Amino acid sequence: MSTVEIAILHYTAPPVVGGVEAVMAAQARWLIAAGHTVTVIAGAGAAEALPPGARFGCIPELDTRHRQTLAASAQLEQGHVPPDFEQVTEALAGRLSPWVTPAERLIIHNVFTKHFNLPLTAALHRLLERGELRGGIAWCHDITWTSPQSRLKVHPGYPWDLLRTYRPDVAYVAVSQRRQRELADLLGCPRDRIRVIYNGVDPGPLLGLSHAGQVLIDRLDLAHSDLVLLMPVRVTQAKNIELALKVVADLKRRGLRPRLIVTGPPDPHDPRNLAYYQTLLDLRRQLEIESEARFVYELGAAPGQPLTIDERIVGDLYRVSDVLFMPSHREGFGMPVVEAGLAGLPVFCATAVPAAEEIGGGEVNLFSADAPPGEVAGRLAAWAEGSAVHRLRRRVRQALTWEQLFQQDLRPWLEDLPRSSRPGQQPGYAT
Repeated sequence: MSTVEIAILHYTAPPVVGGVEAVMAAQARWLIAAGHTVTVIAGAGAAEALPPGARFGCIPELDTRHRQTLAASAQLEQGHVPPDFEQVTEALAGRLSPWVTPAERLIIHNVFTKHFNLPLTAALHRLLERGELRGGIAWCHDITWTSPQSRLKVHPGYPWDLLRTYRPDVAYVAVSQRRQRELADLLGCPRDRIRVIYNGVDPGPLLGLSHAGQVLIDRLDLAHSDLVLLMPVRVTQAKNIELALKVVADLKRRGLRPRLIVTGPPDPHDPRNLAYYQTLLDLRRQLEIESEARFVYELGAAPGQPLTIDERIVGDLYRVSDVLFMPSHREGFGMPVVEAGLAGLPVFCATAVPAAEEIGGGEVNLFSADAPPGEVAGRLAAWAEGSAVHRLRRRVRQALTWEQLFQQDLRPWLEDLPRSSRPGQQPGYAT
């Protein structure tokens, strides 16, 4: 998709705190990353609070807390149309026009379905009728006419009926299937005229990931995995990594998409471990799991430059992994078991690990270091399918991060929408 002029409009924008504002910021970030030009238009906000590269257009009258908006809303909620409603609407349309006319796509959050600023709703309808607003997308989080509380603040007739008027020249998005059903019934349009695009989550800030950790996690492609097994250990024969590789191969044969992450390098105190590491690479190749089993050590910037990571990045990996996997032949203690306990990570561990038996007790999943790989893989697969927490985590990771939603839902849909083209001067932007 070539570069498109996209505007995002709402009553307020970041740094104002709110769910819609967070969605706007995520949309702006990913649209900019895809190479598009993005302008955020709102009644309150700040350019520096937006993603880098976003332009900010401030029209104070868009803010629901603006004195003009408050005065109009007070009368409208009582069923009275203010005497100056048409003048206010026309003036607002004039303020909006130079901002929205250049946009090939205008994402309008909530204004077409919420009563918070009816002069703004009416002004946008007026711009549509004049052909000054094209590529309009009504992004509907909430609906006044179907809300038991808000329904008392709207009344039959103009301008309240604008909030339940279907426009064929607007594309509609609802944030859930429930909202899709409500909106289709309210507008009297086919349900398939309203696309469902869920809200998403940004794993980095939510999980407190460092920048370096996020880069590594992206390189490991953990987002698409069904089961992430973490081995925060050095590469030594005592760690029984060959069993881990065979377990991963068995999980793959079962139709899962596993990832095994070994965080540590070969032990520098024992040159024989470099030879052991090579046998692991050979085994991985024979098992055809080179994408599924990854050694952090091999991910350096260039051949011959191995990668080592510090405790902070290992902590990042704990937060994004599904299971601590520790099939060691022998351990003096087994610190990862304790770390996993604090991180809330389920533990699958060999009985040879003292921390597993003496501290983990019945809270860890124990198996013999000599167990057949298929047996261990079967237990892992059964746990993964039996854990509601894991199933939801997997579903969100694979489909409901902002990146996944943008790539799978928003971007393809935007590319399929008819492109509008409007000449005109750009207004003065704040950046």
